[in-house]
Amino acid sequence: MSFANFKKEEEFMSWFESRRRANNFSVEQIPFKKARQWHFERNTGNLVHSTGKFFKVAGIRIETNFVPVQKWDQPIIIQPEIGILGIITRKIGAVRYFLMQVKMEPGNVNIIQLSPTVQATKSNYTQVHKGKLPLYLEYFLNRKKSNFLVDLLQTEQGGRFLRKRNRNMIVEINEDIELFDDFCWLSSWQIRKLLALNNFVNMDARSVLSCAPFADGDLQKHYDSLKHPKREQVFPYNFDDKFLNDLLDSMVNIEMADKGLEDILSWFTELKTRYELYVKEIALKNVSGWKRSETEIAHKSKDYFSVISVSVSAGSREVTSWDQPLIKSSAYGLVGFIAKKINNSLHFLVQAKVEPGNFDVLEMAPTVSCSNFQNRARQPNKPLFLDFFTDAPADKIKYSVIQSEEGGRFYHFQNKCMVVEAGASEDFVIPENYIWMTLGQMMELVRRGYFNIEARSLLTCIGLF
Repeated sequence: MSFANFKKEEEFMSWFESRRRANNFSVEQIPFKKARQWHFERNTGNLVHSTGKFFKVAGIRIETNFVPVQKWDQPIIIQPEIGILGIITRKIGAVRYFLMQVKMEPGNVNIIQLSPTVQATKSNYTQVHKGKLPLYLEYFLNRKKSNFLVDLLQTEQGGRFLRKRNRNMIVEINEDIELFDDFCWLSSWQIRKLLALNNFVNMDARSVLSCAPFADGDLQKHYDSLKHPKREQVFPYNFDDKFLNDLLDSMVNIEMADKGLEDILSWFTELKTRYELYVKEIALKNVSGWKRSETEIAHKSKDYFSVISVSVSAGSREVTSWDQPLIKSSAYGLVGFIAKKINNSLHFLVQAKVEPGNFDVLEMAPTVSCSNFQNRARQPNKPLFLDFFTDAPADKIKYSVIQSEEGGRFYHFQNKCMVVEAGASEDFVIPENYIWMTLGQMMELVRRGYFNIEARSLLTCIGLF
């Protein structure tokens, strides 16, 4: 069938479960010495693949004047190649549909999640693994096959990857194409509803969709489509939802912004000159404070992430069996924006944040973005504004869902994603590396590559793509 969409939510969920049952998936943690094609280098202790491709786990030494702890060592994933995260889109009448994939990733807490049409590293699509090419890849490599609507380099997790970027793409087709087993067409409205479910839409899809409002042109055109008289057909919220209307107005109400876009960019540039970040790659065996056992590489405090190895069987993947390292989380993280009315327009509190894997010292990030937030909340040096989320009254919480990190490199990494609204009269002491922005300003800066992946993911969860 070339184009088919689900008329009812129950139809889609039934199909999704049928795809889960159609393939056998298993993920088993194994000792490092049993991992096929992976080994620790003799001289460095780095964890590498026998081909020298894919990625490696090495060490870095960090010095910065940004955080209370200004010097530390840690393991990190080094994967210099640029992969493709891409979604095919098509308009039928006035409705835009996205071709989504049910994809297994070894680190997913629930094994399969809704993913982009193509989600492939360069090693994957150049077939270093000797497997099959990803389906539909040609639409992202050949401009004659599709119309490129969005094509951006966007960063990955700066705390776990060293200067890693992927190509985030949305390409449009106008003709019928073959629909393979694990793929389906979903409207924006349908995907928005799925973003309200825990661990359903994966992080790569959320990253790509953060740029989807620009697929039809500028934000004003996107705003007009959401303000359609029959908005319930494209947006799964009630007409009387005040916060939703505030979000829509914040998308285009530029004249009421607390700061102009050029002022925000000047603020960000000045902070880049004020904060320093020195990162040196070191041998994994020389990383201070971390210990390697037969089954994991972990910090001596056990408070942070660890590195493990898994054996994977996946019938629906280009390669059906492999072993690999994964970064394992110790507890839930928290990613959240504070929203507040300023000049009668909804603004979001954005943080300029230094992370060791950043390309250019700083990236724009959510108000709070931290791992193991329940433990951090009990510490004297807890992240700024964390209490605002942990102590938020129910009526102020506008969004709260558990979302996964990318399952191809991270094992059971989950964040509590939140948007909490503050009262218009509520005062905040704002440090120099925080600033208020409208939604429209944030979306424009996402398109320019200023926001980190956690912020992009959370903006998609708000639902205005």
